[in-house]
Amino acid sequence: MTDQPLRPFSPPTQLFEHLPGGALSAGVLMQWFLYAVFALWALYTIVAIYHWLRYSHAAKISIPAIGIHLLVSAALMSYALSGHPYFLTFLP
Repeated sequence: MTDQPLRPFSPPTQLFEHLPGGALSAGVLMQWFLYAVFALWALYTIVAIYHWLRYSHAAKISIPAIGIHLLVSAALMSYALSGHPYFLTFLP
């Protein structure tokens, strides 16, 4: 509506009224959602690494590629969960 000012989006507060104060918020929900995403990612990664090593064991690039994949993914996960780019502290 043009007669009302724009307001930023905020999650509905009525959903959390029956819970004790601060027990469940949008930040906590997002953190648990990210934990679930990363758990699924870890399971998928373990299966993919197993199949890659089992069926492509002759590929000389597989071990470095897996290592780089794990390092980059760990850096992205830690940044998503903490908000601090720890991976930048290792750069010279």
